[in-house]
Amino acid sequence: MNMKNQKIALVVAGLGAFAVMGCTSAVGGTDGSVAAEDEATITAEEVCPAGVPATLKPAADQTIKTKLNAVGVQVYVCTPTAANSTPSWQLVNPQANLMKDSGCFVGTHFIGPTWQGNDGSSVSGAKVAGATVDATAIPWLLINATAHSTEAGMFDDVTTIQRVATVGGLAPATGCDATTVGTINQSPYSAEYVFYKTKTKGKVQQCGGS
Repeated sequence: MNMKNQKIALVVAGLGAFAVMGCTSAVGGTDGSVAAEDEATITAEEVCPAGVPATLKPAADQTIKTKLNAVGVQVYVCTPTAANSTPSWQLVNPQANLMKDSGCFVGTHFIGPTWQGNDGSSVSGAKVAGATVDATAIPWLLINATAHSTEAGMFDDVTTIQRVATVGGLAPATGCDATTVGTINQSPYSAEYVFYKTKTKGKVQQCGGS
């Protein structure tokens, strides 16, 4: 395990501790109000990592709403598929905590894929495009929102999501064969998720090459 993955593993081990740490704004608000404060001033220069491929750029009317850091695991199961009877590692779901840059916990990321805030709001999505930026990590993704919960909050108007700056999370290279079918593997990972909303007037802020 390299140093990056060692750091991820240490944080994953402490996920339960993060889960009890909420964010409180300077004016006494909760997680949702903190996201709203960020949204008012956020720029691409502040949140976008270098080298976001042009293929992952969102539609022209999408502007950055907020960015959250995820630390958790990608869950895989050793199983055959309908297309291939030879067992292989298949992704089941992500399981991660969502945090602000300050480290405070604001939500979770789980099967769907779904992102849910402490305020009860959530968004689920479907992959539009992917790009392997680092061969040692899961791909960067462009995801379109497909469903929202009925609760109002920081995710209720999210329309597009980017997964960027990934570390780790790949399925094991070995350990899956006919003798290990059903085995579960949790691969530690971290990523940044950039959330967008639709903007009909004015300049938009986006991550992605031209």
